[in-house]
Amino acid sequence: MPRTSPTSSTSPGQAAPPAATPPEADGVSLSHGLKQRHLSMIALGGVIGAGLFVGSGSAIAAAGPSVVVAYTLSGLLVMLVMRMLGEMSAAHPSSGSFSAHAERAIGPWAGFTAGWSFWVLLCTAVGLEGIGAATIVTGWLPGTPAWAWVALFMVVFCGTNLAAVKNFGEFEFWFAALKVGAISLFLVLGVLAVAGVLPGTDSPGASHLTDFLPNGAEGLVIGLLASVFAYGGLETVTIAAAESRDPVKGVAGAVRTAMWRIALFYIGSMAVVVTLVPWDSPAVVEDGPYVAALDRLGIPGADQVMNVVILVALLSAMNANIYGASRIGYSLVERGQGPKALGRVSGGVPQIAVLASSAFGFLCVLLSYWRPDDVFAWLLNTIGAVILVVWTFIAVSQLRLRRRLEREAPERLTVRMWAFPWLTWAALAGMAAVFVLMAREPDTRVQLYSTGAMTLLLAAGGYAWQRARARH
Repeated sequence: MPRTSPTSSTSPGQAAPPAATPPEADGVSLSHGLKQRHLSMIALGGVIGAGLFVGSGSAIAAAGPSVVVAYTLSGLLVMLVMRMLGEMSAAHPSSGSFSAHAERAIGPWAGFTAGWSFWVLLCTAVGLEGIGAATIVTGWLPGTPAWAWVALFMVVFCGTNLAAVKNFGEFEFWFAALKVGAISLFLVLGVLAVAGVLPGTDSPGASHLTDFLPNGAEGLVIGLLASVFAYGGLETVTIAAAESRDPVKGVAGAVRTAMWRIALFYIGSMAVVVTLVPWDSPAVVEDGPYVAALDRLGIPGADQVMNVVILVALLSAMNANIYGASRIGYSLVERGQGPKALGRVSGGVPQIAVLASSAFGFLCVLLSYWRPDDVFAWLLNTIGAVILVVWTFIAVSQLRLRRRLEREAPERLTVRMWAFPWLTWAALAGMAAVFVLMAREPDTRVQLYSTGAMTLLLAAGGYAWQRARARH
């Protein structure tokens, strides 16, 4: 039976009062099987996703060497978002993360909107990652059906998440270790090659950087939009922290190291790639930027090496997104904002929520075969800007909760947003700028409008539910 939400007594449109509960995870029925080493590696590996390995090629092709500026600008925005989220999650750890914070700060309708839109995003992403992973495996084993591989991956990770949260933690620990090791080795080899001390290679110097902005401001804008969405997935660590033995310490540690992780893995690797490989090389898009760079270094079998790394990144994302979707769904139900069945917990795991999230993901895979040009395309457009909507809720929530915490529970502010409130407002301005840029670009405009329509529908539904609940 769902617990009473801390905001259930508020009137429609009224922000919730601060919770009177101690600073511990809201989802008390869940287990606390994640260890600090799990959270540390989830935070570290969460930065390194398939978007970095695959999606960065189109960003380089559009922006040229200025892609480093694009990733730096979007990285700064993400750092601010993570700092805001870390402040709230350290003060009120919850498996609902930003959804629970939005409910506490703005009202139940906001938690409903942020939570269910993110659930749809994660479940759809599970399907997309399964399709990507199956494509790699069928390349190695031609003639095998792609859908069967997706089904196998779904069964494995659904089973992993059904058993115990520590299983999810162990899978993510080793997945993250492989990703971190691969990208770290790439950076070391790349820096040595740029410095001219890697045996068998000649340093290109700055010869590939002379045409820094080859497609002008428009190319930089396209690269910026591509880079923004490559950072999705960082929020998982604040969801997972609620099931650790020390949620506050876990969130604080992850957030405080976010800056150097983003700078090293994203901005650093982009700088290495565009220095080693001409930005307009066809291989950057066709083979991927990392394969192109490794080929430039004469690494044998570079394409297959990167295929293994990308496969690990995709499987890791599948595992993490099934986990994240199930916990967001569980938290919403626990707060009375969804089907009660999703809130059933067995062995410390919301098993029905895990099954439902996995089933939705596999349905997306089937839609990609059955209705690729209409239903599946519509679904992809609908989730296109969800991450920006979530970030907006995070920033607005932090603006409202920070003053409340300073006034009523300052001891919970173990992580503080820098230069509050100025940098929070700066982050909101950055998000507004990205929305405007999306509206200007034909390729992203339909995503913006589709996501906007879904957000408005969810907000209307959440507000209607809030008013109905207030009357009883």
